[in-house]
Amino acid sequence: MDLNYTAEQQAFRSEIRNWLADNVPEKPLLTLEGEEGFHQHVEWERKLASGNWGMVTWPEQYGGRGLDLIQWLIFEEEYWAAGAPLRANQNGIFLLGPTVMEYGTDEQKARFLTPMANGEVMWAQAWSEPGAGSDMAAITTKAVRDGDEYVISGQKTWSSRASFADWGFGLFRTEEGSKRHKGLSFILFDLNSPGITRRPIRQLHGEPGFAELFFDEVRVPAANMLAGEGQGWNVAMATAGFERGLMLRSPGRFQATAKRLVDLYRANAANASPATREAVTQAWMGTQAYAYNTYSVAAKILAGGKIGAEASLNKIFWSELDRSMNRAAMQLMGAAAELAKFADGSVNQWLDGYIFSLSGPIYAGSNEIQRNIIAERFLGLPRQGAG
Repeated sequence: MDLNYTAEQQAFRSEIRNWLADNVPEKPLLTLEGEEGFHQHVEWERKLASGNWGMVTWPEQYGGRGLDLIQWLIFEEEYWAAGAPLRANQNGIFLLGPTVMEYGTDEQKARFLTPMANGEVMWAQAWSEPGAGSDMAAITTKAVRDGDEYVISGQKTWSSRASFADWGFGLFRTEEGSKRHKGLSFILFDLNSPGITRRPIRQLHGEPGFAELFFDEVRVPAANMLAGEGQGWNVAMATAGFERGLMLRSPGRFQATAKRLVDLYRANAANASPATREAVTQAWMGTQAYAYNTYSVAAKILAGGKIGAEASLNKIFWSELDRSMNRAAMQLMGAAAELAKFADGSVNQWLDGYIFSLSGPIYAGSNEIQRNIIAERFLGLPRQGAG
C-alpha cells in the first residue's frame, strides 16, 4: 500500500495539528464517566465545533467539512497524538449520525445531525435489557402506536452515557406478539421526557458511565422513528456495523496508546520480563497492521465498496489489541497499576483518562457473537448459541 500523502493531505495535517496545539487542554480532563468530567468533555465538543472539527466527514450543511475518509484518518492520527480528550458524543457522531445519514428523512437529518456536530446535544445508546444482554433480538421493551405518538414501556440497562446525556436511541418492540428480529423499530427519544427514570450504574471506580432507563408510558413522537415500523433490526445492524467498523476505533487512537506503552516500557525496562517486552513489541506491530488495514478499507469504500462481515473481523482485532496493551501496561506497572493516584499524588492517566479496561471483547457485540457472524457469512457454517 502506498501511504505517501498528497500536498493537500499534508496541508490538512498541518492545519489540524496547529489547531490542536493551540486548543487541547493543558491538563487532562476529569473522566467523562463522572458528572463534572462529562460536562468538561461537552465543553470540549463545543470547542471542536467552534473550529469546525466536530465531524469532518459530514456534509457542510450538517456542520461538517465534507472531507473524505483518508482525511478523517489523518485527523484522527493528529487528534490522538495531541492527547486530545475522548469524545463525549461518540454514540451520536460515530454511531447514530451515520445511521441517520443512511436511513433518516431530510427532516430528520436537518433536525438531528447539526446539533450532534456542534456539540449541542449529547447522545446515549440504549440497546441492552435485563433479559437480553448482547442478544438484541431478545428485546421486550414495548412501543405502542397511539395516533402520532408511540407509548414506550419497559427497561433498558447498561446504557452508555445515559446518566448525563440529552437524548437516546434504541430498539423497541412495536408489533405485539412478534419474536426475535421481527417487529422491532428504531426510535430516538428525549431522555428528559416525562415517564423516563434514569438510575446510574456505579462502576468499580465509583463513576456512573452507564445507567438503567425505566420507561413508564413515555410518549415519543412517531416522527422520531428511523426507516419505518418493523425495520429496526436492519437499522440497528447498520449502526452496529459503524460501531465495529471504521469510525468508533480509529487507528490513531491505538497508535497513540502504543506510543505510551513503549514509553512506559522504556521507563520500566530494568524490571521488565522478556515476556512483557514481547507483549509490547506485538502491541506496537498490531497497531501498525491495524492502521494499514484501515487505510485499505477506507480506499475500498472510496472506490464504491461496502463493509460487510469484515466489520466483525475488525471489531475482534481492535478489541483484543486494546486488551493486550492494557495487560502489558499493567505488567509493567505492577501492583500500582490499579491505583487511581500514586503515592506522590500524581494521577494514573494511562489510557484516555481511565485506569485500565479489559472489557473490549464484550462491548460493540461480544467477540463470541462476532465469530459466529464470521463463521456464517465467510465460511458458511451454522451459528452456535443465541448470537
